[in-house]
Amino acid sequence: MREFVYFSQSARTSGNFDINNLMQAGRMDIAIHSLIQGLFLSHDFRKDVKFHFVFYGMPDPPKHISIQVKDGLEISKKDIGNLIKKILYKYKEGENKEVFPGCFIEKKSFLKLIEELKDENKEIYLLDKKGENIRGIEIKKDCVFILGDHEGLPKKELKRVKEISNLVSVGNKMYFASQVVAVVNNELDYRGI
Repeated sequence: MREFVYFSQSARTSGNFDINNLMQAGRMDIAIHSLIQGLFLSHDFRKDVKFHFVFYGMPDPPKHISIQVKDGLEISKKDIGNLIKKILYKYKEGENKEVFPGCFIEKKSFLKLIEELKDENKEIYLLDKKGENIRGIEIKKDCVFILGDHEGLPKKELKRVKEISNLVSVGNKMYFASQVVAVVNNELDYRGI
């Protein structure tokens, strides 16, 4: 299974944001576009992909949301913002709560999540412009790709993640996070991973 971890320093950690003003919700628009590129295909879904959000914005950081398309999950590209909003509203302290089929929320730090994924023997790839070209590296089947929003990863977390991951680049330009997810999915589809 392929997994994506999207980190945002500013994305809201409660559901009390205006769905019509996603930029004011800590650039929730970037998170939404990235999830769409991660899970949606034309007239279908990627059921072999799990998408993780780690939000560090106010008022109650950190929040970890994981979404994998499962039977019974009603999901639409037009309503991802409301889905995230509802998941955030359903958070219960001390629980990893399944809000909808395949949709979980809990309080967990970015580094804790990455270390848990590493402990599950997943191969960790950090998307970085200075990394090795994705077209020239071996990619394992159980892979995790880490990316940040427009602010990137905090320096402390970045240093630790670099120690336990492979740096990989999708090109020599700076792309939107959602474009990076699309490029990675395309490369893995091409390889049959």
